Amino acid sequence: MNEVHVKNTGLRGVTVADTKISYIDGEKGVLLYRGYRIEELAEKSSFPEVAWLLLHDRLPGKEEIYVFAKQLRDAGRFPEVVPNCLKKLPKQALPMDVLQMSIPLLAISDPQLSDDTREGNLQKAVLLIARIPALVAAWQRIRNGLDPLPPDDSLSHAGNFLWQLQGRRPDPELARDLDICLILHADHTFNASTFACREVVSTRAHMYAGVAAGVGALSGSLHGGANERVMRMLAEVESEKDIPGWVTRQLDQKKRIMGMGHAVYKAYDPRARILKNMSRRLGERFGETRWYELSEKVERAALSEFQKRGRNALHTNVDFWSASVYHMLGIPADLMTGVFAVSRIAGWCAHIIEEKFADAQEKPALYRPAAEYVGNYCGKMGCVYEPVSERKHGVSS
Repeated sequence: MNEVHVKNTGLRGVTVADTKISYIDGEKGVLLYRGYRIEELAEKSSFPEVAWLLLHDRLPGKEEIYVFAKQLRDAGRFPEVVPNCLKKLPKQALPMDVLQMSIPLLAISDPQLSDDTREGNLQKAVLLIARIPALVAAWQRIRNGLDPLPPDDSLSHAGNFLWQLQGRRPDPELARDLDICLILHADHTFNASTFACREVVSTRAHMYAGVAAGVGALSGSLHGGANERVMRMLAEVESEKDIPGWVTRQLDQKKRIMGMGHAVYKAYDPRARILKNMSRRLGERFGETRWYELSEKVERAALSEFQKRGRNALHTNVDFWSASVYHMLGIPADLMTGVFAVSRIAGWCAHIIEEKFADAQEKPALYRPAAEYVGNYCGKMGCVYEPVSERKHGVSS
């Protein structure tokens, strides 16, 4: 066989399915949810309303959003088996591993697990959107020797998460800031975790299986784990007097500047622009502007250095600016990816339902990409098997 070299493209630019859920124009820095610009939704909407929009392909009426918000509050109390299991885990367990482990617990506790109708999947979506934040908050408390807190029906979805996480009623303005963050992270077309969800349920697996796969994909440092690494990077360079010099050394050593660049955006990520303004505002509110100022110094130095090296299209992304925002909202660095999941669960569920119920001609029956084989060949009929007694160590025939 002739030697073949196939570039691992990560499926970039390969269209694998249609979607009506979200749209990105990376050249212009545009993100739409069901046709609505992310900037307008962040300004005027709420996370529950956006979740409804993603699930139902339209904005809800007044009565519909009231009922949906109540459903989320009612569904937030997860089965007792979940905290009982969490309390038996090692306290040093990684939060995303704990979250991924917990999804099957929710599945086996769902009496309607086998209902794979559209309505059945919408009900599962309600449970997951309500319980993912409760799970993230519960683990934070359990690993610190505290009992999980029940939801407070008087608080918003975002406010409830802060209450269950921190054990104090949140300032309404801070709850609204988190609500905006959840809106910004709710969906982003066929990113790695969303593709994982869709690929799994294309086998006709249930929604929980798809979501568990999505959580696993999100945990990676090149996807959802990037914001945690941004915060750790900022903490490391906090005492650095020469930020441009640090950036130059990082790039010279072939190291990444976390939170810079994006697989899709060539223009500025519209979500990052909103979060950058929020980071500045929160810093001014708390008299702690150093994280915003440090982030801005790294951004400026990196952009300048990239331009010198002919890499003009790299901008800061949503992970870069969400790190300082989440930090100032009191979210520990190792929970930042979990908060990403608190939001993205809405998009995952919408994509899973779309994958399951799109018209047959619009979707593949089963995701099954091809690959170019570049391994041993040994002729048209394959390699000759030799008994172990006759093999020469380390030599393949």
